[in-house]
Order: sequence, then structure tokens, then C-alpha cells
Amino acid sequence: MNKLLIAILLAIIVLSCSDGDQLKNKSGQTVRQWWKEGTLYQIYPQSFKDTDGDGFGDFRGIIEQVNYLEQLGITAIWMNPFFESPMVDNGYDVADYRAINPRYGTMKDFEEMVRVLNDGGIKFILDVVVNHSSNQHEWFIEASRSRDHKYHKYYHWWYAENGEPPHRHSLFDPEGGWDYVEAVNAWYLHTFAEEQPDLNWENPELRREVYEIMKFWAEKGVGGFRMDAFQFASKDTTYPEFPEGHEKNFIQWYGMRPQLHDYLREMYTEVIEPYHVFAVAEGAGSTFQDAHDLVDADRKELQTAYHFEYVDMSRTPEGYELSDFKQVFTRWDSAFAEDGWLAIFLSNHDNARLVDRFGNTSPEFRTLSVQMLNTFLLSMRGTPYTYYGDELGMTNIDMPSIDEYVDVDALGKYKAALASGQNLDKFMEELNYSSRENARTPMQWDDSENAGFTSGTPWKRVNPNYKEINVAAQEADPQSVLNHFRRMTRLRNENLVLVYGTYDMILDDHEEIYAYTRILEDDRLLVLLNFSDDKAMADLPNEVEIGATLINNYESDPFKGNNKVVLEPYQAVIAELR
Repeated sequence: MNKLLIAILLAIIVLSCSDGDQLKNKSGQTVRQWWKEGTLYQIYPQSFKDTDGDGFGDFRGIIEQVNYLEQLGITAIWMNPFFESPMVDNGYDVADYRAINPRYGTMKDFEEMVRVLNDGGIKFILDVVVNHSSNQHEWFIEASRSRDHKYHKYYHWWYAENGEPPHRHSLFDPEGGWDYVEAVNAWYLHTFAEEQPDLNWENPELRREVYEIMKFWAEKGVGGFRMDAFQFASKDTTYPEFPEGHEKNFIQWYGMRPQLHDYLREMYTEVIEPYHVFAVAEGAGSTFQDAHDLVDADRKELQTAYHFEYVDMSRTPEGYELSDFKQVFTRWDSAFAEDGWLAIFLSNHDNARLVDRFGNTSPEFRTLSVQMLNTFLLSMRGTPYTYYGDELGMTNIDMPSIDEYVDVDALGKYKAALASGQNLDKFMEELNYSSRENARTPMQWDDSENAGFTSGTPWKRVNPNYKEINVAAQEADPQSVLNHFRRMTRLRNENLVLVYGTYDMILDDHEEIYAYTRILEDDRLLVLLNFSDDKAMADLPNEVEIGATLINNYESDPFKGNNKVVLEPYQAVIAELR
């Protein structure tokens, strides 16, 4: 999904559990849940591991690497779509919700993969795309032939007898969000590409179809669902005229309409509660209240939210300010400290790589900065999501020419840049930095040809730095990014204070250090992170008494006595407090 510069985007995790299930129950006791305590790992399936030599990752590649996944210390994987699809948007245009794209394997392979993962203590989260379908789905094919077909009402239409449709913005199509179908003399609505017509959630028959699809996969052992772009599922079907420039506040005009809550409550009743599964859905809001309206337990809609506000800080090569980064995370933690549960991430399939956006890609500091960022991710309150390759410090790939791009989002932006007369050199510089394609290069397993990803020709060029950045090399290095990541997941898994403990920022105004405490009853930890490529010094508060150091990505001790601390560039330290 395309991420615009908006105030806040949220993605929401739904879980079936009791009404009062928050940090503490009515007796004041901590309520433990696997989804709070676990680490989730996102896999882009066609880029993870290929076993049949066709250049695309597959289910058997994940089965082959299940020991690697177990050793990461993760609790669940979320996999991007693998349904039958024309692949206009890499699987986010679904032609059959019950069929598997043959490039990934068979249904038998899928069932074996889920079983093997579950046997290893790893739940499987399915990506379900139900704001829209592919225009090659049977529903849309029949809907486009006759206004009388029942599937016609599965989509949103503007009929020609009403004149030209009011303008609607499309995230992927610079020509707008309506496309004409002659056979029915009407335009259909598409929030994304023209090949992705929006589904009509006002139609109860469509909703029943979706719930049956979810039940189908739940019965195959799926432990949860991630529902893509669901914040757009509810539409204002009176289609009022929107003011010029409205697309700059896209969510305000196109997302989070009141009926969405009705759909979520119905979904909870029909699927989430009876099947004891959880689902991840994208939502949005401009205030904390919007988030609580979605996730407060007594509403029986959703229970956990993670925000996107900080993601927009590093969209361009100019970077971000640590002070802004700290304040965003602190504000959101405070808003959910007593009610609700946050989940956090620093990269995914829709964003450039973690180290390029928030760290330092130079040979001197890449490893250290990724270790520091992963320490942050795994020591904050909330459920951490790690994107494949970030446990290694995989980086962006240099793609200076538009000829190499295949992503519908990038190509749509380039088309719009041409039409508006933008400076193409500057445009390509920013696209090269921020494109979604950066996050989709093949996993770097070893230093053999194609990074051990495939014996054939990879669907996407492997990053040339795979000789230096790969699993095999890092397995052999105790101080590698990979082994630091494993130490952090182990620490988090063994210390509930990193899950349920309070979060309090200290050294609030320090320009280089992000410091905070995590406290749960008698367990007290201090986290110190240097976000700069220089030494950073600070005086800790007088009441801070340092105990044993649990995590340190340097050999040097940062604690110099008299509560003085000196952190090396990108040093990450977690210490006990007495």
C-alpha cells in the first residue's frame, strides 16, 4: 500500500479474547498474551527462498528454513499474499481467494508449511486483500458484463446516466480513481490501480463471502489475518464533490468512515471470536481517540494498534530529527499506557530498508547502527514486527534508472512526475532512496551466486553487497547483526519487563541519545541508544543506580562513574537498575 504524508496511519491487530483483556485485569493482575510477548517476522514470499529454480521464493523454501526462523526467537510470521493473481501489484490484486499462485507451490505445500511452523512454535498470519480484488477475479468479470448479475453489486459503480463521476483520487493511477466499462455503461471505483476494483462492503452478500474465505483458511491452521488497506473498505456512496487538493489529506476524505466499525464488529462475531484467531488490518486516524475507538476491548472490534507517524519522517534522503522520533514514540506509548496495546515496526514491504532510513549504511557503521535499531525495536513496549533481512542489516539497492522498476506504485509516480514536469533527476534520486522495491530484493543467504536464494535467475536483482551481508557469514560471527538480534529476542523472551514494563524517557532533550527505563515491579532496566556517528556523553539522573549490563554492542563500558555515561557511535546498551 502507498503511504502518503498524512498525520497518522495505523495498522491494527485484532485478537479474540475476553472483554477486559488489556495490560491488567480488573484485579490489577498482568494479563499475559502470546501476541504481546512475541516477535513477529514478515516474509515477502517471492523473495525469501526458492527451491525449484524458477527464480521465485516458495513455500518449500520456508519449510527448508524453518530452523533458521526458530533460531531467530520469533513467535509468528506474517506472509504477503500468495493467492492466484495477475501480479500487477505483486499479489495484492487477487483473482481467487481460495487458490494458490503456482509459483509458490501447492495447497499441500501450504498445509505442510503451516504445520511445520506451528510445530516449531511459530504461528502463521495470512495477508487478506479485501478492500479490492483483481479485475481478473470471477466476481469482477461477471460484474462487468451485466448490471443484473449479483456480482455487479460486489463493486462500486457510477452510472453514465448520472453524468460524469466526481473526481476520486487513486493512489496508483495518476488519471484518477474511476475507470469506464462499456458493457454496463458505468465507471467502477479503484483506490489503487485500475486493475484493483474496490469491493462494496455495504453489500451483506459480499461480506458473507469474505467471512467464508477467512473461515476456509482458519480451518487450514492459519492463526491470524492481516487485512490489507481495510481502512478504505467503507465508502461514502453519495460521492460528494471533494475540494481541490483534498488528496493531500487522503485518509480524512477516503478512510475510516463510521460504517467500518460495523463491519469490524460483524467480522469479530463471525470469524475472529469463534475461530480464536487474530487479524492485522490497516486503519487510520488523526487523533488518539480514533485509535481507541478501534481498539478498546469493550467495542469488540480490534485490540491492538501500531502507528505510522514516524515512518513519514525519513521519506527523503534528508533524513529525520531524533527529537521528533523520540517524541512520536513517547506520545503514542503514553496514549496507550493504560488501555490498548501498541505494536511497532521500522520497515516493511512498503518502505525502504531500516538501515537506510534510520541508521548508517557506511562500512564503518552499518553493523553497529542496525544493532542499535534492533535493540530499540525489541526493547520498546509493544509487539515488535521485524521485516525479513533486517536481522542481517540488508540495505537498499541502487536503481538509478526507471527501466529497472516493476512496482506499480513507482511506475505510477514516474508517470505523474512526467505529466507534471517535475525535475526527473531529483525525482529519480528520491525514488531510488524511498521506493518499495528496496525492500523486496532476494534474501541474502550466503556468498554463492544469487546469494543462495535461487539456482535459477532471480525475479529481482540481488543486492550486489550480498558477498558481505549474508546469513552464512553472520552465523560465524558472534558480533554480527544476526547474533545480536538473537540475543535481543532471547532477552525479550526471558524478561517480561521488556513486554509489560512501564516506559519512561529520560534525557529527553539530548540530541544524540535516546534513553528510557522499563520497569515492572522489582525488575528495572535502563536502555541507552546513541543514534549518531559520534561519541555521545550525558549525565544520568542522580537516582539512577547501574547494575549488570545485559546488552552491549561494544566491548567498552559506557558507565564512567558519578552517573556519567559515554556512548560510542551507535552504541546500544541495556543495563539493570538497582
